[in-house]
Amino acid sequence: MEADQAFLEFVVKAIVDKPDAVKVDRKTDDMGVLLMLDVDREDMGKVIGKSGNTAKSIRTLLRVVGMKNDARVNLKIEEPVGGLRDTGSYGGGEAPATESAPSSAAADLDAAMDALKD
Repeated sequence: MEADQAFLEFVVKAIVDKPDAVKVDRKTDDMGVLLMLDVDREDMGKVIGKSGNTAKSIRTLLRVVGMKNDARVNLKIEEPVGGLRDTGSYGGGEAPATESAPSSAAADLDAAMDALKD
């Protein structure tokens, strides 16, 4: 297990109620490292935090770990089955457009900030 993957697993398991459900997959390509995080549905709020602050903090720490290892590390938090964006929750088959806009804007902002640092 790589240092970034072990770090993410350690931090997330420390803040959730069901640490046995935490799963981290790691993929590498020419863009860098992508860590995909799966947690129990009931623990999503703890991982994301109020206004997404916990998730932002975890991403910041992962970038620091990545810089130490000369890698660009990104985090994707997988939507659990039965989550708000699951097709059955809204009855209409899709989440409202307003639900996906903030995460897209946040990703664009993160990309722009990273480009400025390079």
